[in-house]
Amino acid sequence: MVDDGSTDDTQAAVRSLNDPRVRVLRHEIPRGVATARNAGAAAAAGTWISLLDDDDLWAPDKLALQVAAARQAGARWAYAGAVEIDEDGRLLGGERPPSPEVLMRQLTRRNLMPAGSSNVLVDAASFRSSEGFDVGLRHLADWDMWLRLARHGLPVCVPEPLVAYRRHPAQATLDTTGMIAEAHILRDRHGADLNSVRRWLAWSHLRRGRRRDAVGAYARAVVSGDLTSAGRAAVAALHPRPTAARRRPLNPADVEWTESARAWVGAAAED
Repeated sequence: MVDDGSTDDTQAAVRSLNDPRVRVLRHEIPRGVATARNAGAAAAAGTWISLLDDDDLWAPDKLALQVAAARQAGARWAYAGAVEIDEDGRLLGGERPPSPEVLMRQLTRRNLMPAGSSNVLVDAASFRSSEGFDVGLRHLADWDMWLRLARHGLPVCVPEPLVAYRRHPAQATLDTTGMIAEAHILRDRHGADLNSVRRWLAWSHLRRGRRRDAVGAYARAVVSGDLTSAGRAAVAALHPRPTAARRRPLNPADVEWTESARAWVGAAAED
């Protein structure tokens, strides 16, 4: 576990586990999520590396299922499905993950990885040969990593809801500072689509109640050729509840799939 300069009761909570398998690497001064992830990976001695952000949850069999699937497929990295939960651990929703073929085909256009870094399991040698997370990136370090891991071949997907991604007002995805500057880096490095980041930026603004900023981000996407963002801009400007308007109708199959995670999410949230 990497404690990146916490000021709460993290140390006491870890000690209460009384588990000799848990090691704590502490940064007295916060050094950023990419540096923390790299520090944890560097200290790991196992064949596989998997990361869990402090506000997310794993199903008890997440790692075992991913390792088995990766070994069977001869893949160097794996991911699973994810559901969303609120601050109190209540299940909000979810949908089945994209297939590896769809994820890889779309990867330069947008980051389709469900739940980001809390999802992926990667062969340790492949992680290190990819040089870890770029510590110069705050927002897009995970997308940059998936684009580099893609050079190692197709991942394998365990299409079950094994990760719970927590939505809350303080999450990092709502901090938009420097996001477009990082998008330019990924465009130059991998050919990533800037308009995908502009849409993400606009959505982050909307979730924080910044309609004018959201409309501006969508407008810049339209000027850059993303005509579908014109409709999004209109919704952002005029709809009384623009974030609700963006939600797609629930697919009954996705509802059933999401509900299959309720038992383990509830148990994990209580621990």
